[in-house]
Amino acid sequence: MSPRPAVAVLAALLWGGCAAAAPPPAATSVHPELWSVVAPPSPDAATEAFVQQLIAHMSLEDKVGQMIQADIASISPAELRTYKLGSILAGGNAAPGDSVRTSPQAWLDLTDDFYRASLAATSVEHPPIPILFGIDAVHGHAKIVGATIFPHNVGLGAAHDPGLIQRIGQATAEEVAATGIDWTFAPTVAVARDVRWGRSYESYSESPELVAEYATAMVTGLQGQFATPQFMAPGHTLSSVKHFLGDGGTLNGRDQGNTILPEAELRAVHGAGYPAAIKAGALIVMASYNSWNGVKMHANRYLLTDILKGETREQTIAIWR
Repeated sequence: MSPRPAVAVLAALLWGGCAAAAPPPAATSVHPELWSVVAPPSPDAATEAFVQQLIAHMSLEDKVGQMIQADIASISPAELRTYKLGSILAGGNAAPGDSVRTSPQAWLDLTDDFYRASLAATSVEHPPIPILFGIDAVHGHAKIVGATIFPHNVGLGAAHDPGLIQRIGQATAEEVAATGIDWTFAPTVAVARDVRWGRSYESYSESPELVAEYATAMVTGLQGQFATPQFMAPGHTLSSVKHFLGDGGTLNGRDQGNTILPEAELRAVHGAGYPAAIKAGALIVMASYNSWNGVKMHANRYLLTDILKGETREQTIAIWR
């Protein structure tokens, strides 16, 4: 089953926008041969043709809008009719009516309102593009009253049971989808190297091999088994593999700090979860907030464009902040 059209549009926009790579900073070694070449899920020919036709008729404003994500605390469904954005996030304590104790039905009503508004934002040049709605359901649909909350990654890693992780991913996806939400920002595939890191509980293990194994399990649980009818079928959600790259290896465990490593070690340790997740069908990779050898990841064209999204490496994964 091919990715949803909105996902394919976003991936194509971000992939197609890659220009010739600028030289990396002198402090950063560059050895692209170290990295795995992993072909991500590809849409079928009909979907690919539809996406390319759609992009050809989109204005620059339309394309920019598709790359913007607004929080529900900052935009209403009515405003979405004017600002044709690509995705909506329920981040932090944002909730329908500013009530974190609101009902699952209120969440479903809100996501439906945003979806209808995105379809009503018509254009004479192209058909409307459905909004994608995302949430941090990283260990269960924690914002929803009555949803199941599971142990965080550090606890699941200690259980050493990939099958359990896959079932948790599936259960989480079912509860997320029941509220009309398309996308959860999980799994975190950080490899924690210093327990002083305030987000170390988000790491499955300090072992890159185990993190890769668990990444496969969680992506499969959330999105469904790749290359089967269950992949992205009803009851499943998009996953976001995060945070690319090196978030678990910062100096002294400082959050959003500097990961100081040779490129080979960065790839072998902190990059281990990504090829496994992409092989499992992961459709989205989230860029990180840390630096690598003094360069912020969001400014690291070599890692984000050449390595992760590089056209020559046959990768078309969407990058999200």
